[in-house]
Amino acid sequence: MKAFQIEFTAREHGLLREALQNYGISKRTLASVKYGGGHLLVNGSEVTVRHPLEIGDAVTVIFPKETQGKGLTAENGPLAIVYEDEALLIVEKPPGQNTIPSREQPFGSLANYVAGHFGRHGIPSTLHIATRLDKDTSGLVCIAKNRHVHHLLSVQQQEKRMNRRYEAFVHGEVAAEKLVITAPIGRKGTSIIEREVREDGKFAETEMELIQSDGGISHVRLKLNTGRTHQIRVHMAHIGHPLLGDDLYGGGRELIERQALHCTELQLDHPVSGKRLSYTSALAGDMHGLIQS
Repeated sequence: MKAFQIEFTAREHGLLREALQNYGISKRTLASVKYGGGHLLVNGSEVTVRHPLEIGDAVTVIFPKETQGKGLTAENGPLAIVYEDEALLIVEKPPGQNTIPSREQPFGSLANYVAGHFGRHGIPSTLHIATRLDKDTSGLVCIAKNRHVHHLLSVQQQEKRMNRRYEAFVHGEVAAEKLVITAPIGRKGTSIIEREVREDGKFAETEMELIQSDGGISHVRLKLNTGRTHQIRVHMAHIGHPLLGDDLYGGGRELIERQALHCTELQLDHPVSGKRLSYTSALAGDMHGLIQS
């Protein structure tokens, strides 16, 4: 498969470098194109970033082919693909699967399986996971097939144009129908894994909406306005409603063996076409069973 490329038409006079930066190509990405085997074309001819553009010139950026890092082993494994094109891959991750491999669990992660998928289909890219989920959180995950695409997705997240919504089951009957939780999150001093709300933490904001409350359990919908580690889990525990199954933050495992959290919706602007994309994911079986019971 050919290397990833983008095309656009110059709308004003100026140097190619300026047009590329206005198009969202970072200096780091541009350096990788220049020194890593990529190509810059204007009207089909190769040029440098100092090339003067005329209105209507056809610009093509061919990005260098990427290779998988040596620390990631490609594996054949099941992938629940929701959407795929030359720039993006959106999948549903099951509960109990790591998003990326770890020293203790180097195999069987979502990243291992995606690397295998790329290899089987001749996709010349390493994977760039834009929306990572905890091991026991299920639902939608967005993966970029190129460094430039990953950069554009990161900008979308910073500008809050990428929306992620979750559903969760929490202990206690939540009183408010809608609530915005704004509380800074940082690493807990006694743990390398656990986070907590603390004054010197990073700004974090979560929107919560009550779906149903009954029998000492609440079913809630959540929207992330920031992307801190364990954000939903920490914020819900902070307001006295830890997630069911989340024993790290005070939840009990009587009804479910993992934190009852699922990414149900993902909305973003396609990084190349600009088209608004929206995808949904049904609750995993164990969480759906909580509704029935």
